[in-house]
Order: sequence, then C-alpha cells, then structure tokens
Amino acid sequence: MSVKVLTANRLTDGEAVWLGANGEWLEQIDGALIARHAEAVSALEEAGKAAIKSNLVIDVNVIDVEERGTNLYPLRLRERIRQLGPTIRLDLGKQAEKPKATAA
Repeated sequence: MSVKVLTANRLTDGEAVWLGANGEWLEQIDGALIARHAEAVSALEEAGKAAIKSNLVIDVNVIDVEERGTNLYPLRLRERIRQLGPTIRLDLGKQAEKPKATAA
C-alpha cells in the first residue's frame, strides 16, 4: 500500500529533504512523517506552504512512497534519484554516504 510524504529542496543549499515527524526537514527519507489518509495529506501540504513562506524550502511536493519494512521507498524514479543522488557517479550524492555492505 502506498502512503505519502512531503519532500522539498532546502533553500540554503538545494539539498533534497523530507519533512520529519518532529517537524524538522531531514536529509534522508527514512524518518519522514507518513500521511495515511486525506486529512494527513492536507496537513503535509499546509506544513509545506508554511515552510515556503518561512524561506526554508522550495519545490515542495507530496509524493507516493511504499513502506518496505522500516524503510520508505519512493514509487517514482525521479524521487528515487532525489533520494540517492546522481545516477552516473555512485561516488557522489547520498548513496556515497551510506556504508557499503560487506560479504559475509
């Protein structure tokens, strides 16, 4: 089942961010505030409008994500790229910051 989260770009540096459950903008999607019904989606939209007026973020969007265990997975490719970073150089962006898996 898909749920919704709020994403934007931080105004100070353009970094992709997601609205967290504590009201802060997070650099990772995991921990984002999840909207499961229409009223919650409306609340996300209002929070986004307030953040724009406060000059915190730009390009605010409610996006569809899927819960996979404890992780959130964006359904649109555009949002997965925003989540991870550049697709051509894996040594750049957020995917470069994640610890690499080791063989068991």
